[in-house]
Amino acid sequence: MSDSGDRRIKQRFAAPCLKVQLHERKLFGARSAVDTTCLDLNRYGLALLSPRPIAAGTRLLLDFEGRYISESRVAARVISCRPYQAGYRLSIQFSYCRDQKDYSRGVDNAVSRIEGIYNRYAS
Repeated sequence: MSDSGDRRIKQRFAAPCLKVQLHERKLFGARSAVDTTCLDLNRYGLALLSPRPIAAGTRLLLDFEGRYISESRVAARVISCRPYQAGYRLSIQFSYCRDQKDYSRGVDNAVSRIEGIYNRYAS
């Protein structure tokens, strides 16, 4: 990544066939699930195309579904939201790598495996 404003610490891989359903984490009640399109990902975060805006700082649970991939309830947080194509581009960071108290080896391994699959597709 050559953009000096890019905060990514690792290359992201295109993942347009990865289905991601997001759920906003709320104290009282849950908002309905939102189906999104994955634009790219790595083991630290991903970009999604959402049909509606979601505010920066919103806590999420993500469900991933794709070929050889099925992972549910991955905690994450929206970093930014901006208009993009026919919807909104959400920049998302996984919670397990944001704070040591949220670290989970199981989630780290699962997300790393998903990243590896799309890394092989990119090669």
